Amino acid sequence: MISGISGKIKDRKQGTLVIESGAFCYEVLIPAAVMRAIDNEGDAEGGISLVTYHYFQMSQSSAVPVLIGFRNEIEKEFFEKFISVSGIGPRAACRALAEDFSKIALAIDRGDEIVLKALPGIGGRKAAEIIAKLKGKVGKYCLIKAGEGADELSDEVCPGDEGLKKEAVEILKQLQYRSAEAEEMVRKAMMRDSGIKTSEELLNEVYRQRTSA
Repeated sequence: MISGISGKIKDRKQGTLVIESGAFCYEVLIPAAVMRAIDNEGDAEGGISLVTYHYFQMSQSSAVPVLIGFRNEIEKEFFEKFISVSGIGPRAACRALAEDFSKIALAIDRGDEIVLKALPGIGGRKAAEIIAKLKGKVGKYCLIKAGEGADELSDEVCPGDEGLKKEAVEILKQLQYRSAEAEEMVRKAMMRDSGIKTSEELLNEVYRQRTSA
């Protein structure tokens, strides 16, 4: 399976990038929200590095490989959550994710069908199914920032604390938060609930803390 691709953008179509990597050119489907962020980040030389979701589109006579691209593993995780809803396949999800992932995640968490059914290909019934399946499970994706640069990962994270805080800070940095901001968010969340056992719980607490502020 192809889990990532780096190269130069050779062509751009509606919802698709053609990326030259080595001796090959790969067509990669890009959700509209991700494409906007890529455009905002803009490498003047056309260089790009993407995490990819790789699957085979099946028909009676063939299996066509398809790549869907994301800026980081967190965006890919949210996509995988989205396609866990019955009846939403990878291509349908790629088309539907036209708004910032944080906006979609927030709509799911709040049970806001109006926002969800406005997404391409998502009607009222499917919006209700998405909420029923994912509500309460997407808190950390509500924290994603759109179109802002992130710090490089660092080993100097949360001095004096072990894996749990460090893991949460690294995830927040993937979500486009600066190091100091991420560390402060994690510190406050741990003070509020010292019984947290996993990074998922910790990030959900960070989200609750921000929404209640």
